[in-house]
Amino acid sequence: MSANPGDQIKTFALGSCVAVLMFDTIRGIAGMLHFALPDSSIDARKGQERPGYFADLGIPFMIEDMKKMGAVRQNVRIKLVGGASVMDDKGLFDIGKRNILAAKKILWKSSLGATAEDTGGEISRTVTLFADTGGTLISSGQRQWEI
Repeated sequence: MSANPGDQIKTFALGSCVAVLMFDTIRGIAGMLHFALPDSSIDARKGQERPGYFADLGIPFMIEDMKKMGAVRQNVRIKLVGGASVMDDKGLFDIGKRNILAAKKILWKSSLGATAEDTGGEISRTVTLFADTGGTLISSGQRQWEI
């Protein structure tokens, strides 16, 4: 989380993991969560130790932290990035897809939704969120793009 102009929040090598990016367009508050799994019920102890590892715990924490920093729901824009199908060529686990669906479901329950996304596929992504503008730069290999 940051409300400091000039700050960049960055996460590297999103494969099946998903990054949830939030930005208050009026107050200039930015936040990013990089979670690995959709549901903490598979490991309650890890959920207590590292709630951001799971969508069901991390996203609500992020929403609360944004509120504590002064973000207002109607000013918040959300982007989703990641959720690729990597190292699962037979689709046995579909972690990427399950992560995307979990994020959307949790956001929807909080009356929020993504305004942009770059999800799925089979590529790993690095994501940078610019705290002063909410701009988002995604890169994979030598390719870069914005959403």
